[in-house]
Amino acid sequence: MNKQFILSTTATINLKGAEIVEYCGIVSGETVIGANIVRDFFAGIRDIVGGRSGSYEEVLREAKDTAIKEMQEHAQRLGANGVIGIDLDYETVGQSMLMVAASGTAVKIEGI
Repeated sequence: MNKQFILSTTATINLKGAEIVEYCGIVSGETVIGANIVRDFFAGIRDIVGGRSGSYEEVLREAKDTAIKEMQEHAQRLGANGVIGIDLDYETVGQSMLMVAASGTAVKIEGI
């Protein structure tokens, strides 16, 4: 049976049709991803001529998804079926590494 897992950026006690019955603690997930030299080169050109860098956006999305997945797995190990108050932080590490950290409060929810 596939149970639903709730992820929310809102730090609330009210979830539509559900009730938080237990707070399990703070959980987090982090990921560091390197951007390769070819991507750096083309992003540099994009900076000069303007526009969006799709390759960097893709790397950021991948890093965000990985950090959220790790945070969710951490919450599940605590017996939680939700995480509220999720915060995402983005940082650069060195010249070509990107770090994304996701954190929130793991909770047990009834009524989902």
